This record gives sequence, C-alpha cells and structure tokens, in this order.
Amino acid sequence: MNLSGSGVSWSLGPRGASIGIGKRGTYLNTGIPGTGFFAREKLSGGASSSTRSFPNSTPSATTAVTLTVSIDEDGVLTFKDTQGNLVPEWQIDAAKKQQGDKIKALIQDTCDKLNEQVEALGKIHEFTSPPKPHSFEPKPFTEPIPIQPTLKVAGFFCRWFKSCVAKVEAANKRAKDQYTAALQAWNQKKAAHEAANETEKSFLDRLNAGDVETVEQYFGAVLQDIAWPKETLVTFEIPKQGVLVVDVDLPEIEDIPNKTASVPQRGYKLSVKEMGPTQVQKLYMRHVHAIGFRIAGEAFAASPNIEQVVLSTYSQRPDKATGQIGDEYLYSVKITRDEWHSINFENLEQLDVVEALTRFELRRDMTKTGVFKPIQPFDIGDTA
Repeated sequence: MNLSGSGVSWSLGPRGASIGIGKRGTYLNTGIPGTGFFAREKLSGGASSSTRSFPNSTPSATTAVTLTVSIDEDGVLTFKDTQGNLVPEWQIDAAKKQQGDKIKALIQDTCDKLNEQVEALGKIHEFTSPPKPHSFEPKPFTEPIPIQPTLKVAGFFCRWFKSCVAKVEAANKRAKDQYTAALQAWNQKKAAHEAANETEKSFLDRLNAGDVETVEQYFGAVLQDIAWPKETLVTFEIPKQGVLVVDVDLPEIEDIPNKTASVPQRGYKLSVKEMGPTQVQKLYMRHVHAIGFRIAGEAFAASPNIEQVVLSTYSQRPDKATGQIGDEYLYSVKITRDEWHSINFENLEQLDVVEALTRFELRRDMTKTGVFKPIQPFDIGDTA
C-alpha cells in the first residue's frame, strides 16, 4: 500500500465484486460468483492523494499491496492478499475510507442483479407480442446514384496538337469508364436490395396465409430469440390447418433461484436471505404459467391463420412407486384466437398470469400455493 502524496495503489479482484484503484484511475469490476455476470468500467481519471499514520506494527516504508475483495453467498465481503490470506483490518479500513462509495455501489449493483434474476421469472409474459397480421414496409434504397461526369473540352490551342487532344480524350474515357462501372455496381446493389424486399414480402405473405413450413420456420426463430431465464425446451407441430400444438419441457423447481438480497443502510454487506418453500413454489407457479402465456401469444402473433393453440407443459418427476424419472404434465390449455383477443396487450404488467389461463379451456390440478398434481393433457384429437 502506497499512502504517500502519489496516492494509493490497489487491485481489488478478480473473483466476485472488485475495484481497481491507482494513479491512472479507478476501475470498477462487477461480478457475481456462479452467475456469469461480469463488467469492467473506468470510474475516475485518477486517485486523490492522501496521507495517514499507522501503528508501529505496520510497514514504515511505502509498499504497493494487491488485494482481492469478494462477496460470498451470504453477502459478506472478504478482503484477501494475492496468497489468499485475510488482510489486516487497517488495509480494509483504508480501502473503505478511500473508495467506500464505489464499494457500496458495487454491492448495490450485485444486489440488484441477484433480485432481477428472481423477478424476471414471473415477467416473461409481459413481452408477449400482440396478435396482429404482419405488415410489409419496403426498406428504401438510400445509396445515391453515381453522378455523370462532366467531360473535358480541348481548348483552342490544345486542338492544334494531337498529343494534347489525345490526353483530353483519354481522360474523358477514364471518367466515362469509371462512371459506367460505378453505375453498374449501383444498379446491382439496387437490384439486390429490391430482391431482398421482395423476398421479405413473399415470406410475410406466406406467413399471413398460414403456409405450414413458413409458420414453423418463423415461430421457431421467435422462440430461439427469447431470452429464457431458465432452460426451456419447446416442441411444436401443425397437425392441421390453423391449429398449433405445443409441448413445453419446463425448468425444474430445483433450478429456480431461492435467494433474495438487500443492502443494509450501514456497513459493507449484502444481506442475502433464502426464500421459504412456499415462496419458491409460488415463484415457480408464476414462472411456468408465464412461459405458457408467452409461447401461446407468440404462436398467435406468428400468423393470423393460427386459429387455435393447444399447449401442454410438463416436468420430470420421480414415480413414487418405482422411483423412475418420468414426464408429469402440470397443465394443458386450449385457446382460440377469438378468446385470445380478450387480452389487453397494452397492460400486461397488471395481468395475473396464473389467473389469466383460467379464461380458456384449462386442465390443471394445482393448490393456491402452486403445488401441482399430474394431469392428462389434451391430445391432437381434442383440437377443433
């Protein structure tokens, strides 16, 4: 640690939440162990100078010390040296005194990210696309057309000399050739642009008409683009015109985050608490219903030709009689397009997604706290 007039030099990281402090500036490194979250950004241009005296047990000469600060699963900050040993309190105090606001901001950011993971589980449905036909708007071709060159004219005296006239003619030929090549390239780009517009229009026309292959291609791409909080596997088919049948392999309840975080007003700590079993069960209940709602909504949005969606969700559970792992269906729902239009897509954040599915033909055996019993899903023969 260097506490002379040149400032303090720190390297706080790399595991978990960390800060780098030195004469060249302050860097904030945010990371949450086990989550994959990590970011680095420069916070300031340079460290302020500081002096301080320490007890005799501290080094009398100025030295640079590298520390690592991490946040464990209980939200406690730990400061260690490069050997993994806990550092003296005076070094921790110095870090907190010089960069306390940055460390607290780091803790708050970690807290927010942990809680966002939990909150996101029950909000997937809020981004559901409304059921309306796809309209085609051709993209304009904005590249300007090449400008035809102004040709040179041989002057009065130049015309008396063949070599001079030849130079003018050669320059004009080069200008014409360059213009011809540029115009040809421009026409090719324009043709390719118009072809792309026509391809998109043709695709949307087939999509709106309910062409099976096109609908399956588009719907599959939409599902892949969704940022699912937990692994979610979807299979689907169009067994007959206007009907989409979907099976959803849900995340397991054991994979659901079961901790929430808060930042106490005082101290340098992240308060992490485990959710109770009932809280986790209710969160899982909202999550699996939000998944079904989102998928059904994207199905109706995929093509106006889709008139009915039959969606069934299942999870893997051990058979109590044999112990073998098997699929247990949690709920199965049939929704028509007319029924789906009753949803207010401008106000999805106010929607109770668990209650919303009861508006449709639903098979579900579930308690108020989200405990599911296996059901028999709808099959293709049950479709309209």
